[in-house]
Parts: sequence; C-alpha cells; structure tokens
Amino acid sequence: MIYMMDKILLVVAAYLIGSIPFGYLIVRGKGRGDIRETGSGGTGATNVSRRAGKAAGVLTLLLDAAKGCIAVLIARTVSGDDWVIAAAAIAALVGHIFPVWLGFRGGKGVATGVGIFLVLAPIALLCAGVIFVAIVLLTRFVSFGSITAAVLIPVLVWLQYDSKSLLTAAIVGAALIVFAHRGNIQRLVSGTESRI
Repeated sequence: MIYMMDKILLVVAAYLIGSIPFGYLIVRGKGRGDIRETGSGGTGATNVSRRAGKAAGVLTLLLDAAKGCIAVLIARTVSGDDWVIAAAAIAALVGHIFPVWLGFRGGKGVATGVGIFLVLAPIALLCAGVIFVAIVLLTRFVSFGSITAAVLIPVLVWLQYDSKSLLTAAIVGAALIVFAHRGNIQRLVSGTESRI
C-alpha cells in the first residue's frame, strides 16, 4: 500500500525530473550562451537547434521526451494508482515549462508531453503526431503543428480510452502547452512567427 506522503513525493519527484533543463545545459555546454536569449526564449528543441545546430536540437528533443517517460514510468511502477500517474504526468510537464532551476522559465512542453503520452496513450500520440507532421510540412510552422497536436490529444484520448484520470492529464497537459505557446499564437496571428 502506498501512503499519501509517498504519493506526494512521487509527484514532487516528477516535477523535479521534468525541471531538468536539458536544452539550456546543452547550449551552455557548447559555449553558445543562454538559450533563453534566442528566438522564442524557450529551452526546447526548436530553439536549441536555432542556437546550437540540428544535432543539439535532436538531442534536446530526445532527452526532454525521456524525462516525461521516466517520470510517468516511476509513478506507474511505484504507485500503480491511475490518479497518481496522471498527477505525475502533469507535474513533469509543469516542471519542464516552469523549471525551478531556471527561475520558472523553461520550454513549451511538447517533447516532454510526447514522452508522457508515449507511455500513457501511444495510439492517441501517434494520431496526433501524424497531424503534427502534416501541418508542419504544409505550413512550416512548428508552433502551429504543436498547438494543434496538443489540442487534439484530449479528443483522441476521449475517443480511444476509457479513463477519467488519463483524460484529465490530457486536458491539463494540452492547456499547459497552449499557454506556453501564447507568444507563438500572438505571432501567428500577427504574421511574424518564424518558419522552419
């Protein structure tokens, strides 16, 4: 039996895992300064690739996704409680977007969300991923593809899975990602958003 304090610790651990600022560390390690001074100011893969090259961006993407996977897998293994797993998923995403180590200014949450839903809802993630790729290829806006895919995840989860905890995680996760993209949304509307 897992006690309340253990559940709280799992969620806190998920937040701290999500808070690891891989993009920031990779760019710093390459001697390219503070990633938050580039482009959108985020620490995610797209911004890292602008500052430190495609290889650094891909590495950031993989590591940010991995921390989402790990946070959820730890919660699943230790607790087995669907609501604790959902809370850990949300906490990991919050950690990425609002990392304690960087003054609560992190990335947009997309790669970490991919890692989370790769574990929790792989079919929904695959469907959203196909739509993401199509949008990016057609428009060359990564942000537009990311926002659309994030919004679709709760719908796909609702259609494919019978789980209130999972649907809650998907809805909150989508809201967090859209909120993190608020600057991108403004630039998309004004026509000043950068294309790939």
